[in-house]
Amino acid sequence: MTELLPAREAMEFDVVIVGAGPAGLAAAIRLKQVISEISVVVVEKGSEVGAHILSGAVVDPVGLDRLLPDWRSEDTPIKTVVSDDRFYYLTGGSALRLPNFMMPPLMSNHGSFIVSLGNVCRWLASKAEALGVEIYPGFAAVEVLYDDNGAVAGVATGDMGVGKNGEPKDSFTRGMELRAKYTLFGEGARGNLAKQLMTKFALAGDSEPQKFGLGLKELWQVAPEKHRKGLAQHTFGWPLDNSTGGGSFLYHLDDNQVSVGFVLHLNYSNPYLSPFEEFQRFKTHPLVRATFDGGKRLAYGARALTEGGYQSVPKLTFPGGALIGCDAGFMNVPRIKGSHNAILSGMMAAECAASALSAGRSRDTLVDYESGWRTSAIGKDLWKVRNAKPLWSKFGTLVGIMLGGLDMWTNTLGFSLFGTLGHGKPDYTSLKSASECSSIPYPRPDGKLTFDRLSSVFLSNTNHAEDQPVHLHVADLGLQKKSEHDVFAGPSARYCPAGVYEWVEEAGAPKFVINAQNCVHCKTCDIKDPNQNITWVPPEGGGGPNYPNM
Repeated sequence: MTELLPAREAMEFDVVIVGAGPAGLAAAIRLKQVISEISVVVVEKGSEVGAHILSGAVVDPVGLDRLLPDWRSEDTPIKTVVSDDRFYYLTGGSALRLPNFMMPPLMSNHGSFIVSLGNVCRWLASKAEALGVEIYPGFAAVEVLYDDNGAVAGVATGDMGVGKNGEPKDSFTRGMELRAKYTLFGEGARGNLAKQLMTKFALAGDSEPQKFGLGLKELWQVAPEKHRKGLAQHTFGWPLDNSTGGGSFLYHLDDNQVSVGFVLHLNYSNPYLSPFEEFQRFKTHPLVRATFDGGKRLAYGARALTEGGYQSVPKLTFPGGALIGCDAGFMNVPRIKGSHNAILSGMMAAECAASALSAGRSRDTLVDYESGWRTSAIGKDLWKVRNAKPLWSKFGTLVGIMLGGLDMWTNTLGFSLFGTLGHGKPDYTSLKSASECSSIPYPRPDGKLTFDRLSSVFLSNTNHAEDQPVHLHVADLGLQKKSEHDVFAGPSARYCPAGVYEWVEEAGAPKFVINAQNCVHCKTCDIKDPNQNITWVPPEGGGGPNYPNM
């Protein structure tokens, strides 16, 4: 902006929490449970709580049981108990069911619940507000504030009403400073502020590279005779080849609704691969397509997941704050579950912050949170599965899953044949050049079972004010052409599940086009660009998807 902006107004709180997901809301609730008189605020970039929440989801209730022990006696959106748990290995035309007794005990979904995690977060928000927590949806935290000693002192929300040219419009409103004694960051996978904190405080210096997956999901209304309430079905194998990791889920909820999802590990090597197209192709498998014949697709979304596990968890604390939930990397990859650990991490950080506040401390390091998570239920959960992802990556799907299953069994007994394996390299380094790979001919969508990106994005209710700065920053357009286009054949047009990126011909030369209004905030570009040349930053608050019942 060329003109001098007015100073931001500031508000003071005991604790500021970034992100109204399971971790952030659990932290807010726990803080008020421990010390009712402290001031707690949650800032959320979505237009409402739950608008940006995307997950399968089968929820292990261990976190909820600790946070809200009486929740089962209340009217909640957590109603559908898993009654049938199935695992399959798929080939092109067949499905081999794996006997449940062969699965490691931790893979069982017995006692878990099929839910809309967005609706669970809306319910948790109501519990937090009843305790006196302030929740500000529609405000994106865009900047970390520091005090004179270099400690985190809160966050600033983004300015509203800025035009594409970077100049204030008539509707311009300055962002707010939310200052705190402690700030907890629960932005989800690949959090923008967490990235900055990782760099400033060298949080990832002693951990393995974080690994990621891309999860794509659709919500369907199916014919009553095809609905199996309580069925949780997982697959691996087709349509992916043996060297490409990923899998699927089908969860049957209430009201004849079925959520279908596909997770693809972002360490894939072929730049011609399209996660979105693989997901559409997956639905044509005989095991799957029959469920959706005669059904109606209701919603679509996509989101990155943290997959590095135990050995990729960075240092979680720094002066004035901590990382919680998927900002910390607490997802259990084989179980495709993270919300239970998110809740537990939010509670643990909240208890440490509350203890510090009670002792009159402020903006120091919450050392008990850092030292305690590995021996907690979170650490024990992640420790048993720590080798599943590296074994899969190293040996491929068939051998890797067998070895991973063996390792999970032995870890249940208290030992591992492999020790603790490393991941080796970050996902953005895994792409091969286009000259080393073959293009993949994907079938055209039929509009009934399979769909294109743009009609899918429409169902995500994604909306951004068109006259605002592009929130996808390309550091070097020349490098994008020289490398992403010329060497890797433009994988951004394929790895993005929302049609944000295109390479088009203009005056006989390729031009990189960014359709930022389509962005569903999945963060895949920030993770997978082979040169780390694209940075996702929060757009104007309230922008992005508005997921219903996801």
